[in-house]
Amino acid sequence: MEAAQPEFWADQNRAREVIAGTKALKAVLIPCETIQASLDDVTVLMELGEEESDPAQKELALAEVGTQLEKIERDLAKLEMKTLLSGQLDANNAYLSIHAGAGGTESCDWADMLFRMYRRYAESHGFKFSILDYQAGDEAGIKSVSCYLEGEYAYGYLKAERGVHRLVRISPFDSNKRRHTSFASLDVVAEVDDSIEVTIEEKDIRVDTYRASGAGGQHVNTTDSAIRITHEPTGIVVQCQAERSQHSNRQKAMDMLRARLYEYELDLQKREIERFYSAKGEIAWGGQMRSYVLQPYKMVKDLRTNTETSNVDAVLDGDLDLFIESYLKQTCRQAKNGGNE
Repeated sequence: MEAAQPEFWADQNRAREVIAGTKALKAVLIPCETIQASLDDVTVLMELGEEESDPAQKELALAEVGTQLEKIERDLAKLEMKTLLSGQLDANNAYLSIHAGAGGTESCDWADMLFRMYRRYAESHGFKFSILDYQAGDEAGIKSVSCYLEGEYAYGYLKAERGVHRLVRISPFDSNKRRHTSFASLDVVAEVDDSIEVTIEEKDIRVDTYRASGAGGQHVNTTDSAIRITHEPTGIVVQCQAERSQHSNRQKAMDMLRARLYEYELDLQKREIERFYSAKGEIAWGGQMRSYVLQPYKMVKDLRTNTETSNVDAVLDGDLDLFIESYLKQTCRQAKNGGNE
């Protein structure tokens, strides 16, 4: 085994690349072997069931075959999803940020609904969910929130959610019960490790401290420990108030800044920077990637893939697999076709 050789660790960068590559291969090979073993077991069980002379026992055996085949089908679907996550950073943890758009309380409440939706999604998929920064709305909801999601392929899945989300509903804040349209944007970037070099000059950043805010109670700091870092050449701003220590908040904010700058450079290379940063545009009409309609009918529709469902309650409760899978499959097809469907 190469990793057992002393000279293997002499080049740390190459060692990390080899280990990461091995991990990626195992993520596909091990499930394949498990599925093959399950198919072998089902084949044996089916043969035994067919040979069973007792009709009741035969029926039980064949019912078990059906149950096992359904499980194998689910495992194959999960494996297919993993094969779509082949990007360099897809297996990494992710930073997720939500910002309320124009519209005051309505948009702040919508941002809060999205925050709950992604928190539920993270919990149902086994991702560890941490809040790094939380800015409450003036009357209700949130103006913005930044979170850290830790888990295998967190970025690979959640990158499908980046964009402007639009809500149509009867406003709970309107005494005349009129229909309102609200917008909020969601940004997702991958955590980058030391194997990826991102240079940040001290002269290029401005660091501000402020008093941490939150939902109240014991979690609100009474010292100026929260950190805001502005990268002046790009205008990228990151904030963290998760820790009581100013030093810890600064370190987490710098990690987030490194991730955002790396994503920024990737977007520049792809000539798509206007989609996400400098010309991202107002969080309003025309730029939404998904619409959530609660009135006059119920429908969630992804405008990139045309995937839709009428089960709005399930989606707002974190059931996003349908949309994420559709987006990943479309992206994979476009890559194979040179960017054209």
